[in-house]
Amino acid sequence: MDNRKYPIGPFVIQETYSSDELAQIIHRIETIPAEYRRLVENLSPDDLAKTYREGSWTVQQLVHHVADIQLLHYLRMKKALTEPDYSEATMIDMNAWAGTADATTAPVDDSLLLFEGVHRRYAYLARSLDEKALAIRYSHPVRKIDFTQAQALAISIWHAEHHLAHIKLALSTI
Repeated sequence: MDNRKYPIGPFVIQETYSSDELAQIIHRIETIPAEYRRLVENLSPDDLAKTYREGSWTVQQLVHHVADIQLLHYLRMKKALTEPDYSEATMIDMNAWAGTADATTAPVDDSLLLFEGVHRRYAYLARSLDEKALAIRYSHPVRKIDFTQAQALAISIWHAEHHLAHIKLALSTI
């Protein structure tokens, strides 16, 4: 079951990231939306309704969820960089968001466009950060971790890769 819940393994936080590691993370931020597009843009409604394990979200919900959460990651970064009092991550009820009409019935292309646009901005902003900015922290109350911006970038790309693996699992019966 864990290999379906965490097909790429759980997120492993590093204390620091080298400039090469950060460059790789930012490169993934730039490239992963295209992988989603190639994988899901021509799926049938039946394929979009598939799940990767019993009780999980559908492929359609996963695509919308990833777009939502990647936008949230980007907004958290902007808030941490621009609001000196920002110390606790903006949170959402992911299950409730996955149950809204836009997450269950809107065309996945809507979220692919959002994901692509946000990631272009996200990569541009991330590439502009110096060591001081990368060290800015905020608290994630659910994970009970204080993330630096470098760590937040790492978990953001882990999140996108994690759900890409879920979608691939769901579609493996095609």
